[in-house]
Amino acid sequence: MDFIDPHHHLWDLDRHHYPWLAEADHDRGWGDWSALRRSYTLAELMQDVAGLEGGPPSGRAGLSGAWRMLGSVHVQANIDPSDPVAETRWLDALASDPVNARGLPSGIVAWADFSAPSLDALLDAHAQASSRMRGIRQVLNRHPNPRLNRAVHDFLADAGWRDRIGALRRYGWSFDAQIYWHQMDSLAALAARHDSITFIVDHAGMPVERDRDGLAGWRKGLRTLAACPNVVIKLSGYGMADIGWTVDRLKPYVIEPIECFGAERAMFASNFPVDRLMSDYARLWQSYDALTRGASNAERTALFCGTARRVYRL
Repeated sequence: MDFIDPHHHLWDLDRHHYPWLAEADHDRGWGDWSALRRSYTLAELMQDVAGLEGGPPSGRAGLSGAWRMLGSVHVQANIDPSDPVAETRWLDALASDPVNARGLPSGIVAWADFSAPSLDALLDAHAQASSRMRGIRQVLNRHPNPRLNRAVHDFLADAGWRDRIGALRRYGWSFDAQIYWHQMDSLAALAARHDSITFIVDHAGMPVERDRDGLAGWRKGLRTLAACPNVVIKLSGYGMADIGWTVDRLKPYVIEPIECFGAERAMFASNFPVDRLMSDYARLWQSYDALTRGASNAERTALFCGTARRVYRL
């Protein structure tokens, strides 16, 4: 089974500062998260990948049996916002190192604040730092429960912020949107306004509310977003909402987004090392495999590598 991992992180605590990893209070429902307070290097990611590539083959006949990673996309890891280009330069150097035979990460999604006066200079600096630049993520999560807020401001309600998203057109970059279902209507309106930009909904729209109203809102929001042809969805981050997930518990949160968007607009990803707190790498990808064995070979190829390759231009 060939696959691309279009959402992982790396961090080097000896080289860079990550404010969120220094937080004393980090109540995100992840249980003991102390394992994240140390560097997670490319070598460690490859050790996790090796557990999959050296494990049992995919269970679906008609596709390549052995697992093989074809590429990866690094998504910004909330590095010190005073110098986010340092992360891009560092990742480009890692990928360009001859020792890194696979040239990973294949693509980079960096950070920028679209409300900042220095936006244009920052985007230019990212572009100059690496030809592997593919997009920007600025975390947008706002929630009626303040404990679930991840953004300092409701950027989707800010007219100036919404205008400046258009700057991505100059580079042909996409925007990774980390939101909750309450924000899906606003993101759909933004995507409709900027219809030449690809918007990628991270972590299946973060279905953290599993009661009847929360699930109904999430499902309705998925359909609203799926009606926008320039929106795709990333199936990842499941452990953040359900630290003890099983394949059966995962099923609706994998299958329903695929049914809404279609395999050509959906992609599997790991969200490692965050989701490493809840599962090893092999179990995660083998679970995706098990959940899609009823799909066609073409659909599975899209979900495991085709959509990521096309959307991130790998």
